[in-house]
Amino acid sequence: MNTVLEVSRRRLRQAGFTLMELLIVMSVILILMAVAIPNYMNMRSQANETAALEELGTIYSAQIQYQTDYPANGFSCSLAQLGGDPKTGAPSPQAAQLIPADLASGYKSGYLFAITNCTKVTVNNQDVITSFEVTAVPQAVGKTGHRGFCMDQTGEKKADPAGSTNCTQPVS
Repeated sequence: MNTVLEVSRRRLRQAGFTLMELLIVMSVILILMAVAIPNYMNMRSQANETAALEELGTIYSAQIQYQTDYPANGFSCSLAQLGGDPKTGAPSPQAAQLIPADLASGYKSGYLFAITNCTKVTVNNQDVITSFEVTAVPQAVGKTGHRGFCMDQTGEKKADPAGSTNCTQPVS
């Protein structure tokens, strides 16, 4: 009877993991996480940069459409003017409904967007915007993106490696 009891006790001891085995597994998991998390963050910021460049293209297309639809105004000097909710009525110069609401708010995919440096000329007693610059800067440089981006009415996209609006490098 003693031998049966000893055998079942031995089986119980062998069924679980030792503390040393658990510590080794935890160490391996922590090492893998230390390698994977920085790579994940870098991939995410690269994805945000790609999205920001795409959104600059969306804004540029919206500006060209705005200028076509409202020639008396020229370009828009506000993301809110390019946006607008279709539920509130027909498009207008104040809410052209050309870009999505999240982009019209100025924030999308970790980037802050703005239309700046608008140039106005007066034609028949009405201000017409003839040029603009769109900027996209990371909300947190190094985390949500590394580079800042700019684009003007010609559609040429440039980058600032420091993450600001001092865009000097062409983007291909």
